[in-house]
Amino acid sequence: MPVVPHHMPCPAPLVLFLADSFDYKRFFEIVGLKSKSSDDVKKVFTVLDADNSGFIEEEELKFVLKGFAKDGRDLTDKETKAFLKAADKDGDGKIGIDEFAALVKE
Repeated sequence: MPVVPHHMPCPAPLVLFLADSFDYKRFFEIVGLKSKSSDDVKKVFTVLDADNSGFIEEEELKFVLKGFAKDGRDLTDKETKAFLKAADKDGDGKIGIDEFAALVKE
């Protein structure tokens, strides 16, 4: 299931992100998320929030690349923890919609 709606094609191959090379800022730029509206960013958040809890937890974050490309890889544990740490501003161990939106716009 693609994270980017069909009218927002993913412009670059995500195989560029080799193991332990994931950079969320670069990733958001490559997929064009940084330039999207707040509504589009919220749509992406709801897709990444696979269990509809209102948060992106560590297990869901691991699969973020697969949400953008069928051949996307899983993030390593190191990458997942670094991504979570960067986004989780309130320290609750998960990413809320406002935290996600702020991270995208960094």
